[in-house]
Amino acid sequence: MSERPPTVDVPQDIIKLKHPLRNFFDALRVKGPVQIIAMGSSSTAGRADVVPYPHRLEMYLRQHYAGPLPNVWIDVLNRGKGGEEAPKELDRFDTDIFDDQPAMVLWQVGTNAVFRKDEFNFEDVVGKIAEGVHRLAERPIDVVLIDPQYVTAMLRDDKAELSEKMVLEIRRIADDAKVNVFQRWALMRHWHVQNDVSFDQLLDPTDRPDMLHQSDWSTLQVSKALCQAITDATPSGSWLSETEA
Repeated sequence: MSERPPTVDVPQDIIKLKHPLRNFFDALRVKGPVQIIAMGSSSTAGRADVVPYPHRLEMYLRQHYAGPLPNVWIDVLNRGKGGEEAPKELDRFDTDIFDDQPAMVLWQVGTNAVFRKDEFNFEDVVGKIAEGVHRLAERPIDVVLIDPQYVTAMLRDDKAELSEKMVLEIRRIADDAKVNVFQRWALMRHWHVQNDVSFDQLLDPTDRPDMLHQSDWSTLQVSKALCQAITDATPSGSWLSETEA
C-alpha cells in the first residue's frame, strides 16, 4: 500500500438520499439527545484495528452541528454483530432498536448473504430485509439502508453477480417502502474504477485470505460521505433560527 492516501471524490448523484430525514430533523429541533442506531454485521461492529463507521459518524455529526446547535448531543449507538445477517438482526430489533426510540436507523445489510452464500438462502434474506424495513417504517424513525462493500471477496467467482443482485434488491425494497439507501457499493466502485484506488487500499491488510473487510482509510472515507449524505438530507436554513428562538 502506498504511503500517501489516495485522493477520491464523492459524487453527489451516488450519495444523495432520496428522502428527507424528517424524524432526525425533528429530534434536532427539540434540542434533546438525538439517538441514531447503527444495525449490522462486522462492517458496523468493527474488527481488528479499524475504527468502525458508527464511531466516526458520531464524531463528524457532532462536529457539523456543534456551531448552530451547541446544546444538541448526538449519539450513534453501535449495534453491529459480526457475521450476522437480516434474519438474526431482525430478532434484535425490539431490544437493540425500538427500546431506545431512535430518530434514525442505519441498517448495513446484505453482505453475508453473498459472502457466505452457502449458509444463507438469498431469497429468505431479501424477504427479511423487506420485513425489517416495514417494521421500521411503521414507526417515527428515518431509515437508511447501507448496501454491501465493493471489495475483492464480493467479486470473486459467482459472487459478483449475486452482489449486484443484492444491491438491486436493497434498492427495490427501499423504493417500495420510500426509505433511503446509502450506496456504499456504488461509491466504493467509483473510487476503484474512476479514482484508481486499488483493492489493497480499500481492504484491511490484516484480512487475509477473506479480503472482505474495509481498511481504516476506506472506512473513514465512507463515514465522511455518509455524514455528508445525512446532513444534506436534513432541512437547513431558516429552521436554525427557529431552534434558537
